[in-house]
Parts: sequence; structure tokens; C-alpha cells
Amino acid sequence: MRGEAVAAARSTDLETFDVVVVGGGPAGATAATDLARGGRRVLLLDKPGRIKPCGGAIPPRLIRDFAIPDHLLVARIRSARMISPKDKRVDMPIGDGFVGMVDRADFDPWLRARAVEAGAVLRAASFRHVERDGEGPVVHYTADGFPRAARTRLVIGADGASSSVGRAEIPGHAAMRQVFAYHEIVRLPETGRHTVEATRCDVLYQGRLSPDFYAWVFPHGGTVSIGTGSARKGFSLRGAVRTLRAATGLEAAETVRREGAPLPLKPLRRWDNGRDVLLTGDAAGIVAPASGEGIYYAMLGGRLAAEAAQSFLATGRVQALGEARRRFMRLHGRIFLILRIMQGVWYRNDTLREHFVSICRDRDVQQLTWDSYMNKELVRARPVAHARIFFKDLAHLFRWVSP
Repeated sequence: MRGEAVAAARSTDLETFDVVVVGGGPAGATAATDLARGGRRVLLLDKPGRIKPCGGAIPPRLIRDFAIPDHLLVARIRSARMISPKDKRVDMPIGDGFVGMVDRADFDPWLRARAVEAGAVLRAASFRHVERDGEGPVVHYTADGFPRAARTRLVIGADGASSSVGRAEIPGHAAMRQVFAYHEIVRLPETGRHTVEATRCDVLYQGRLSPDFYAWVFPHGGTVSIGTGSARKGFSLRGAVRTLRAATGLEAAETVRREGAPLPLKPLRRWDNGRDVLLTGDAAGIVAPASGEGIYYAMLGGRLAAEAAQSFLATGRVQALGEARRRFMRLHGRIFLILRIMQGVWYRNDTLREHFVSICRDRDVQQLTWDSYMNKELVRARPVAHARIFFKDLAHLFRWVSP
């Protein structure tokens, strides 16, 4: 098989592209779209038959920045309910505006179709490896059961947390810390009792459902995503979801599909190999700690990767590839650090989770949380509110107050 791949790479009819993007999720599809719109020849390789487990929440900033049409929104969320280990419930209303919900089974194909409309070539394919000769990198992949190859100037790896591109090309990628997420898409019955509300997301901080992360119930219109995540080996994610379905009144409801995948816990220190490979999305580790939010950050990462690629292709300077990470961390590195600290502090045990949910009752916490989430910016205009939250956090952390 290796000999066939080499022969394919040396053939005179070898396809040539400016960029080969591996992975057609939000990050890869966005990078391919932007590059194709910029006049570049782009090959987008997407492995068929995989839908990432995802609650599907997208903030207004994403809808606006990436021109997401209304028909892709399967629900509009107006509040979140935080549920503690002792089943105490704290509602956090959004106020004006809403959080959109999408179903990745429809959302991702639409993004890929937009890339094709922009001029990218889309292939259902599995990435195999990259080879290099005197003319540059050659990407080998399998499509329709046959080995194929394409010459390119740059490879963008957007193929998930366990990225084959990253593991082969970026030192240390295989050691990326991950949490495994699992959910079930369940059809809401027309009759019967259940606790799902069409405009509310439920977030459960309970050790029995996740010892180090959280569980969720996110409405998707006629269906609902019920899921959880954990980095702890041996913890039964399926068992936790089964328990949550029973508590939600949906244990007997139809299961549309089941999905599981790893999520990265921290951005990689390096996203490029210094010559011809650049990572983005989950492959680069850009999923928000504590919340696991990834769609907005993936699409922003894809856009920044496309801009870095354009600079690299125009100038030949490999240093341009590093701009994708530098720009992302300037924009969101601080909030990722805060969320990582928050997860490390409050998710350790049920006693601390109880205090964490209690903190969410605070109006300052609610407003600053929604302002930051909806606009993807840290709110710096209210220093007094930040100070109050800091001292309330200390009081709960040292258990000077009861939850």
C-alpha cells in the first residue's frame, strides 16, 4: 500500500492545491470557506459518518460574525438552570437576546456546503499521512476505498482532539489532556411527563453524573441532547446518561443517536510544525475549560488559521503560521485561564460544587457570565462587581458561608 501511495505522489496527474484542510467540522469548514473566498485552491477532506457529541449552543457573537441563518437554529434559549448535588436549582435568565441551539447533524454539513459554494473541493476521505519531496508536502488519503494523493503548500489539521495530523506532525500532541464527552439525542414524546423546557438549558453539577465535569440537558426543538463528560477512567458515561434520562422522565423515549468523543482541556503550546502544517479547532486544543464550549472557538480558530495561511502563502514566511495561536491567545487566553482555574477549584467534589451553584444565585455573577458568554469578551467595565464576586468566591471556597 505504501508503494502505491508513493507512485500516486509521483504521477504526472497529481492534483495540486494551495491548502489541504483535514477535517470538515466548524473549524475546518470555516478555514476552507475563508481561504476559497480569498482565491485559494482548497481541498477539504472530511471523514464521513461521524457527528461530534455537542450540546449545540452558539452565542449571538457567532451567529453575527459567521452569518448563521435562522433555519439552522433548532431552539432559542432564554435561561440556564444550574442544579447542585443536593438538587438545589438556580435559574439564570438571559434577559434580552437568546442563545441559539444547533444540531451538529445538520449544522456541520451546511458549513461544508458553504465551503463548496465558496470554491473549495470537498471529498469524503480518511487522512493517511504526509510525505515530502523536493516540491513540498503531499497529502495521502483514502477516498472511495482507493489511495489518493494531493500536492499542497500547506496542510491545516482540523481533525479533532485525537488529530491524526497533529499526532504525526506536532511534537507532544499525543500527550494532550482530554475529557471524554458522551451524549444521546433523544426524541421528545408528544405525550407523557418530562422536565425539559424548550427555552432552558439544564446544567447539572453532581458527582454521580460527572466526578470532574458536568452533565447537561439541552433542548433541540423536537429532540434533546442529554450528556455528560469526564476525564476519569472507569467512570460510566453511559450509566450517567441513563440515570439522567430517568431523572428527566425520558428513559423510555426514542434514542435518535448516540455519540462520544474526546475534548481537549487546554490549548497546545504550538499549533504549527514550523514549515507546512497548522492545527486549529479541537486539534489545537481550543475548547473552553469548565464549560466545554467549542463551536465558537473552533470557527474563530478556523478563521485565524485561514488568515495565517493567507499570509504564509503570500510571503513564504513560516513565522506567519504562528500568528494563528498568538492572535487567539491574545483574544481568549485570559478567559481560558480563568475557566481552567475555576474548573480546578470548584469541580473537585460535591461540597465545592454545592457552593459553586450557590454562587450562581448572585445577580452580578449572572450578568457578568451572560455578558462574557454572549459577546465573547471579558467584562472590564464593572470593577466593583468583580470585587464583590471575588470576595463571595473566597467566602464559599473557605466555607465561611453555607451554600
